[in-house]
Amino acid sequence: MTDAGPAPPSGWGATLRRILQQGWPVLVGQWASMAFGVLDTAMTGHASPVALAAMALAVSIYVTVFIGLTGVLHALIPIAAQHFGGRRLAEIGRAWGQAVWLSLGLSIVGGLAMLFPDTWLSMSGDVDPAVRAQVRGYLAMLIVALPAALVFRTVYALNTAVSRPKVVMMINIAGIGFKALFNWLFIYGKFGLPALGAVGAGLSTALVFWISVGLSVLILRRDPFYRQFGLRIGRPDRKMLGELLRLGLPMGGSYLIEVTSFTFMALLVAREGIYATGGHQIMANLVALCFMMPLALGVSTGALTAQAIGSGDPLRARRTGSAGLMVSTAGALLTIAIVILARGPIVQAYTSDAEVGVVALGLLGMLAFFHLFDSLQCMTSYLLRAYKMAVGPMLIQAGALWGIGLLGGWWLAFGPGAGALGGLVAALMPGAPTGAGTMWLMATCSMAISSLMLQCFYWRVAARRPAAPESPRPLR
Repeated sequence: MTDAGPAPPSGWGATLRRILQQGWPVLVGQWASMAFGVLDTAMTGHASPVALAAMALAVSIYVTVFIGLTGVLHALIPIAAQHFGGRRLAEIGRAWGQAVWLSLGLSIVGGLAMLFPDTWLSMSGDVDPAVRAQVRGYLAMLIVALPAALVFRTVYALNTAVSRPKVVMMINIAGIGFKALFNWLFIYGKFGLPALGAVGAGLSTALVFWISVGLSVLILRRDPFYRQFGLRIGRPDRKMLGELLRLGLPMGGSYLIEVTSFTFMALLVAREGIYATGGHQIMANLVALCFMMPLALGVSTGALTAQAIGSGDPLRARRTGSAGLMVSTAGALLTIAIVILARGPIVQAYTSDAEVGVVALGLLGMLAFFHLFDSLQCMTSYLLRAYKMAVGPMLIQAGALWGIGLLGGWWLAFGPGAGALGGLVAALMPGAPTGAGTMWLMATCSMAISSLMLQCFYWRVAARRPAAPESPRPLR
């Protein structure tokens, strides 16, 4: 594959096969990566309610920072994929090197954001001092992990763009074994080590990320496939960094808008106590786990769409987008059915605390609706990014997720309108606290509005012939 470009699919069947062929390794890799959070939540949940509550708060803060910065780096996917479709291979190597520089700079920004957890926790009211101490220790460990985590995302973006997702998949699968071992050692204090609880989970994450970076560098240097790109870091290039930032900042903004909706929801729900916080954490973790399928399909479909745009084939780009939307919706319905049927055993796997379990089971009543709209929003967002459209989607998501979901949720859950939706929450989510249930109800409404507006935007963009890849269009 060093001389010939990516083989374009010739029809609907071939398009679907190519999406699935590229999507399943992304999905497995994402599940493997998500297993880190599942292991942390399950293992700290069986350690103590304090450790689980600390995980819920600390992970919310870390994910806010990490996902926002990751979104900036994911600008490399459509940029490199368009170069790959147009066979401008040397540009891929140059873009990746500049993304590495960008990841190191962003790790400083993220580290500073996590250095002061009390600022974040001020939204949660009177947090137990034991919980607060573990949150502080967990985030300190993840500051160490952040540079490795972000550099690894550039490797992920590179391999996604050039239709080689199995590399990251294998590294993430290997990481599960390391993560489980390190968690067992550090959370519970085995072989004479101190039992660190949530802090031990953070330490194990840092170790796994640095191991992953080492493995990825070794593969990039040894695998002959990557020689065609001339991968190099070189000196910082203001022009290339500017291109990454022009697309990456609004992409990161979209990521940040979505993740902060969950972060601030967790911080607000903490006002209802440890059991509500633990139940919310289980619900949020399951939502994130379900999200992995539409995310994988969105990443693969977006990359293939960008390759088609780069090769000057708008018809193939539109066909790929339509196929991606079809398969993503089918996958979402399958996921919903599985979770609903197995919700009891799933919650028992997360916690042995009966009160936390009751809250989690109640909140799961909203998962089916939320996931369906979340899946549609995810796929549509990645398709728009393939066309290098980032500012418009960011504004849509800000208005819906922040304005309706977060602000509206706070108003009706903990603000002047607190309790207004109590009857509806009791009917849809029996057993869920009124505040937490209201937040999830409003989050679902906001996701529905966002996904439908993004669909309208996407079909308007896809109906137009994409601009030539050599002539960057203004972001919208």
